Amino acid sequence: MDIEAEKSEAGSERSPVSETHLEEATSSPSGAVRPLTPRTDAQWKSIFYETLQPRALDLQQMRVEKLRNSKMVQKKAEKKEPPDKLSRDWFNDESMTLETRAYLVDKLLPTLVPGVEKLLMAAEKKKALERKESEPLTFDPITFLGEYLMRHNPAYEISAMPNPYVRGLKAVADELKTKVPETTLHKLEQMKTLVKEKRKQREQVEKIKTHVRDMRKQALSMQFKEWTMDLTGQIPVLLIQSALKSFMESVSSELSDDGTGIYARPLESVGSLAPKLNEEQFTEYLHSYIKNFSSDMFQQLLQHLLQCANDARNIIRHDIWRQMFLQLFFNCDHGKVGLLDRQRILSLLEVFFYNCSPQHKKGFLDPKKWPIIELDDIEVAEFWGNMEDEQISERSSLNIPTGELGLSEESIALKLLLKDILSDMEMTAPEEAPEGSAAADQEKAGVEQEASHAGEEGEVLLATALQDQAEMPAVEPGSGEAAVQEEQDPAAPAAAESAAQETVVPTGKDVVPVTTRVSEPVLPVETLEADRNPQPRSSAPASLFNMQSGLQQTQNKELGPGQEAGLEGQGAAAEQSSAETAAAQEEPGKEPEPGSRGQLHRSSEGVPGPSKRPGQKLSVSDLLSMPSGLDSETCEKAPQKIYGKIWSGNLQTADLSFVYTDYGKEIREDWNNESTRFPDLRMNMIEIQARGPPSTISSFDKESLNLPQFVQLMETFVGEETTLSNVKRLVEFVKEGYVQTEKEKIRQMERIHQNSFLVRQQLLLAALFEKWDNECSGFLDMQEVDAVLSTFKEGMEQEALNKAKLQLPIPQWHPSGIVKLSQRDFQTYMELVVSELTGDEDELLDNIVEFLMMAVERTHTERLRGSARRKWLLKMEHAAVTNGGCIKPVYDLLFKVLCRDTDAHGDTKKISAYIALLEYNLVSPERGDVLLHYVACTEDDAPYVLNQSLFMDMEGVSFAAALDDKPIHVPRVQLHGNIHFWNQDRPLEERKGSFLVLPLEDIRRRVFGVLGLDTLQDKNEKTIFVPHEIRFYQGIANTFSIAYHHIRTKESIMQVIITALGWLFTRVSLLQTITTYFMEPGEDRMHDYTLRKVMTADQNEPLEVHLPPGPVVRRRDNIFRDYLFKCIDCSVVVTTFVFEEHRIAVPLRNQMGQAIAVFDVNFGSRQKLPTCEHRDLQKMLRTIQAAVCEILKEDSGEKDPFYVLEAEYVGDWRRGGVLFYRFMLQELQNCIWNLDPFSSFSEIRCFEKPPSLVHTILKCALLILYPQWAGTQEVEDWNCCIEKIDGELIENICYFDPTAAYVEVRPETLYNCLHGAHRKAVWKFRSAPMEYLYNWVNTCLSLIELAKKLQHHQSMATSSTALITPTLSRSLRSSQISANTNYTFAIPLV
Repeated sequence: MDIEAEKSEAGSERSPVSETHLEEATSSPSGAVRPLTPRTDAQWKSIFYETLQPRALDLQQMRVEKLRNSKMVQKKAEKKEPPDKLSRDWFNDESMTLETRAYLVDKLLPTLVPGVEKLLMAAEKKKALERKESEPLTFDPITFLGEYLMRHNPAYEISAMPNPYVRGLKAVADELKTKVPETTLHKLEQMKTLVKEKRKQREQVEKIKTHVRDMRKQALSMQFKEWTMDLTGQIPVLLIQSALKSFMESVSSELSDDGTGIYARPLESVGSLAPKLNEEQFTEYLHSYIKNFSSDMFQQLLQHLLQCANDARNIIRHDIWRQMFLQLFFNCDHGKVGLLDRQRILSLLEVFFYNCSPQHKKGFLDPKKWPIIELDDIEVAEFWGNMEDEQISERSSLNIPTGELGLSEESIALKLLLKDILSDMEMTAPEEAPEGSAAADQEKAGVEQEASHAGEEGEVLLATALQDQAEMPAVEPGSGEAAVQEEQDPAAPAAAESAAQETVVPTGKDVVPVTTRVSEPVLPVETLEADRNPQPRSSAPASLFNMQSGLQQTQNKELGPGQEAGLEGQGAAAEQSSAETAAAQEEPGKEPEPGSRGQLHRSSEGVPGPSKRPGQKLSVSDLLSMPSGLDSETCEKAPQKIYGKIWSGNLQTADLSFVYTDYGKEIREDWNNESTRFPDLRMNMIEIQARGPPSTISSFDKESLNLPQFVQLMETFVGEETTLSNVKRLVEFVKEGYVQTEKEKIRQMERIHQNSFLVRQQLLLAALFEKWDNECSGFLDMQEVDAVLSTFKEGMEQEALNKAKLQLPIPQWHPSGIVKLSQRDFQTYMELVVSELTGDEDELLDNIVEFLMMAVERTHTERLRGSARRKWLLKMEHAAVTNGGCIKPVYDLLFKVLCRDTDAHGDTKKISAYIALLEYNLVSPERGDVLLHYVACTEDDAPYVLNQSLFMDMEGVSFAAALDDKPIHVPRVQLHGNIHFWNQDRPLEERKGSFLVLPLEDIRRRVFGVLGLDTLQDKNEKTIFVPHEIRFYQGIANTFSIAYHHIRTKESIMQVIITALGWLFTRVSLLQTITTYFMEPGEDRMHDYTLRKVMTADQNEPLEVHLPPGPVVRRRDNIFRDYLFKCIDCSVVVTTFVFEEHRIAVPLRNQMGQAIAVFDVNFGSRQKLPTCEHRDLQKMLRTIQAAVCEILKEDSGEKDPFYVLEAEYVGDWRRGGVLFYRFMLQELQNCIWNLDPFSSFSEIRCFEKPPSLVHTILKCALLILYPQWAGTQEVEDWNCCIEKIDGELIENICYFDPTAAYVEVRPETLYNCLHGAHRKAVWKFRSAPMEYLYNWVNTCLSLIELAKKLQHHQSMATSSTALITPTLSRSLRSSQISANTNYTFAIPLV
């Protein structure tokens, strides 16, 4: 018993694993071993590793320590008594005796040699070596040697330490063994040799990598000095991340699978300018991303970083300007209403622009032209028929027009130089020229020689230029809170006194002495502005040239208010470089700011270094081959200054749209407090106010400008090359010129109050609608609303209700017989009711809203259920607008919402669902005109339902729900005898449950599909759908319809854009790229939106459409793309110069004036396209806007579809391409209609032998209308063609439909005729009628080809989307009844 007790106690102390093993052993039969279960095996292994692995590691460590100790002892002994070098005599690697020698040295000699040594010592001791031959042998050497060898047998001898000679022999033996081939030691030696070689190679590679890494870090450290630093000498991380992001977008490299792209690690997302880096952190931070770059890519990165540094400096300059414009808005907004008169601002800009001198006008945009004015403001005739060429501004050096006023080239050059030199000399005196400069003297001599050759015309030109300069009025720069004060140079008066005076030019009250040899402006280097050349042309950082030349100079100060007489314009580049060179030699402690034109010119010409041709990029070796003795001095360079001040590190106007979102908005918020009159609507109104478009987006209004729009308009007007003094003049001029009368102020306040009332009214009615529609069905029954409204004031206002219903736009007849009121219809109905009642409309609306609010009572549970369901539906709707037009996320969310609702509010029903869309039956027309195509379903039903088609001759209630446009609920399908199941394998006893079919309607209540739900897989007893569930499922169907049609609308818009870009790139040749982005809102109103890249059009490559979802651009990801977000925020055109390219962002607005997309138009190095191509670009943008507004109005229900061309009757997204050409065709027809057939074509009629271009255009126009005239005298003879130009021809042109079925035009014939008629040749002909006819011919040809493509697509398509209207419903019902008089039901479910 004691033993059993001990065993039991021992068993109780066993581990769970032991118990498991014991149970398995006892339960298994004798003689059999059961395999371990996976859980038991895992437990055993874990215990084994926990217990045995530490022991094994300890033993291994002990052995390693023992070996290490023995080696240390051996090393000490060898150091104390080194091996005998005589043993090396036995080493010989001769191949013939190598193996034998190795054996002897290893096995015999270590014992034999010491034995012979002992033998000799013993023989010497016994004097056996001196024995005479006659004496007897007393010492036997053979016996002695044998005894020694037996006594010192290596197999049995234990020796403490061998002697040095033996140790040397052992080393020789080991070395000889390694030489014997096909032995273990030989192979081991080969492996060791290979390892050593590999290690050496790795060390060499690592050394090279380290050297390259050090070189790259040095280059990156040099790049740090090119950036504008803040007060602490640091750079925001956001700028660096933006540079890396833009570089990744610019290189043509495929992204890796992990999304890191070309970098060694993923890019971070920095949300603000607060995180910053110093020089060391900057180098390490960048190197962590680009350590895997090749040399070529690293060189591209250096070039790109320099561009980004210049762009960052330009952003800071523009931020200073925007601060001034922000303060200007506050000064002009006298009533603090948040709006300014747009037309008045444009008038002031126009007056300022046309009254400026040419030198002050430089950089400003013409306020009478696009992009300052809108394309809609341009008359159609002027838009298509104005053939005047506009002056194109190029970013180049001195452009000398030939033949100007008959002057010589020298005179013209002198004239341009004088204009640029005298540009800003109104308010400052010239500084003393630095003397001792050879370059400056040489430049002087050259210009004096040019002036001497100019002749009398040059002298007259000089006098005229000086006289014009004297007549310029002096304008003092305005000062404001946001204006940046410039520093005054104390050396200016002294320099003015010592300046050479040959000609005196009065400017206001001051007399400015000007020498006739003004070709060299003698201003010190510190008077150069940062904005003289905001885009330097050097391809290498300026600080690199400073290191190479050894010129360590301090940072230049910016101009003060009296020092803005520096050089302006490209024409004074030579004078500026000479002045800078002279100043650098006179004052080596001063240098122009990094990135300025002067520094780059001097560093590239006046400093010896690596040879660099124009446009050639410096390699990394060139950059790093410069002297390094000045690195410490260069690192101490002061931060760059902006207008004489160090940058604070923040962009004050970067978040302008966020900070001033609600500035000036006077929305009554009396409802948003505890004592509101509408307590039950308060939470609904808060939620509704948080929805809607992003708060940063402003609607465009031709009459007014809000704060962000005003700032952006002013920034666009000043351009990129304007100086700070000119910006101050502009600010002061607008500040003094913007004056409002009291009547205008009152009228503006009334408008603001009216808008505030409308916003509050819409908010109240939307909240009231949501309270009534608690189950989120998306509509209200008008009978229910009328039943409650009829009791308002005890029925005394029934007549007003009847009048309001008569004005409500509702359908005359509907198959369901139910009048549904959507939220918009409900608001319209309430507004009509209020307008028919007598009294104050504001008070009447509050009374009606309060009455209807009190008429409906909801329990707390119902309110919570409605709130949860509304949030789910909003997420589904949000998925449609944030996934780049992809429908799959909408399907996934729909089924997810159904499952979540059944779990929370549906007694945990298990439902199956599907979506089927109506399509025209082109496969089997004999089975019905339409069919239902199942496009999505729940996962379990996919094998049976997905991609199936239900025809009209099949049994089912789905078509009945679609034709009647009302839900059909079958509570118990097992009681119905004519039900068709798609899954025929389901047993009869399991075919139980409820079935619900809901029609899917568009905005005009046209059915385009059905939503089906069933509970056949639910095993519970209660499977019937209750009323609140049916109402919610109707809301799901309504939300899906909204999401589905939003995606369809986006597809139509994309088709318009694709067609437009295809048209444009056949007519322009100098345009670089056009990238299209769609705006996608955030989660709510206060979240920022994103831009989705959808397509890119290039001149050299075909149009690239990014499959949904495309790449996403966020505001903070790339600050250099901020111009795109400014365009969306303000809904106006934005111009910029970034990455050494001129770009213009054009918004695509909806019918409310809000931007929904943006076109990023890249002009490359050209500031503007040629006039012909620029007009074509404007035509494309204007036509796109008109076509998109037409699509949006039709899809939102604001207007019914209006078809002009036959090709427009295509019932899908392909109509967008036809719509683009339709608007273009209509504008051309309007222009041609206004032509007089005789006076307008009088110039053409005068030709006896016309140019081939004119004859070709007229011939093609006639062949389009009369294709039977091809090859006849009617079109080949010029006189016959002229006779055809009459009123009838113009009328036929204006009423011609190129897509009509009767048109028999052969496009290939017309294209052959137009082969020699080029676009530019037509433009140069300068004839508006020919321009009209040429564009009309090309538009007709495009429409004819497009119509043929659509007809071919329809003939090849197997199905096409169908919509059931009330008329079509009656037709289909009659055909179905005639085919089958009794309804039979079919459920296309599993």
